[in-house]
Amino acid sequence: MRIFDSLDHLPEFKPTVFTQGTFDGVHLGHQKILLQVKQATQAIRGESVLLTFWPHPRLLLFPEDNDLKLLQTLDEKLQVIEQCGIDNVVVVPFTKSFSNILPEEYIHQFLVNELNIQVAIIGYDHRFGRNREGDINLLQANAAKFHYQVQEIAAEDLNHMTISSTKIRNALVEGDVKTANLYLGRPYNFHGRVVHGKKLGRTLGYPTANLAIENPNKLVPAKGVYAVKVLVNNTKYGGMLNIGDNPTVPGKDFSIEVNIFDFNEDIYGEIVEIQLIDRMRNELKFENLDILVQNLQADRLHALSILQSL
Repeated sequence: MRIFDSLDHLPEFKPTVFTQGTFDGVHLGHQKILLQVKQATQAIRGESVLLTFWPHPRLLLFPEDNDLKLLQTLDEKLQVIEQCGIDNVVVVPFTKSFSNILPEEYIHQFLVNELNIQVAIIGYDHRFGRNREGDINLLQANAAKFHYQVQEIAAEDLNHMTISSTKIRNALVEGDVKTANLYLGRPYNFHGRVVHGKKLGRTLGYPTANLAIENPNKLVPAKGVYAVKVLVNNTKYGGMLNIGDNPTVPGKDFSIEVNIFDFNEDIYGEIVEIQLIDRMRNELKFENLDILVQNLQADRLHALSILQSL
């Protein structure tokens, strides 16, 4: 998959099948679009182009809104898009000037002249151009003039509920990992750099890797204890993860800590991937460290049971 991080110096594309959007999470609804793009590309013997935006448009248009958290970093999103079989991704540096392009100019100068679109596959509710004035109706109105086709994607329903990135975010904020994973079609994941902590876990018999998430806009799920898979240097391990304030231990701040099962290596400074499988319980304050250890033992057995059932 080719990735272009600028609108300047794009190559001369074959006839393309085009889609665009933020695609945060690349969830099952998005995957349906990308499958249709792939099939249409094979039909015309051309190449596929996905246009996405970075940073997320809302972060630029509403800078005072600090509530938006993203399901994926750009690298995480590109990795999943590549797995869906897309040939080219154009990552548009989203700016005020780009957001003010007239929709008709966007279609003619960019989609037709630059991307050579033959088929545009667009979600039923997608908007583009200045003041979000462009929509699928405008694309269809210009199709005959510029000799391309438009295919509409209807709402993707799962058990009578429309899948959306917002609903996945809400599920994770509430700790409903199973629903989030169901809509994503895979476990929710994040990457963290292993940093030094207080090393209390070692003395308790449950050493943990303390994780720092470097992208401030990445969504951190609800506080609690999770059964997880952990990818370290391309090897996958089971584990249990705590997100929270460590109320049993005085003086500890908010942290994300993972106990990796059957693992004893020095990985300080390295990036590990966490895949959330299920949330086992809320974070609790215990009377003392002995009771905390008893609960860690129970958490480990619970996590092993969940992971072995996969």
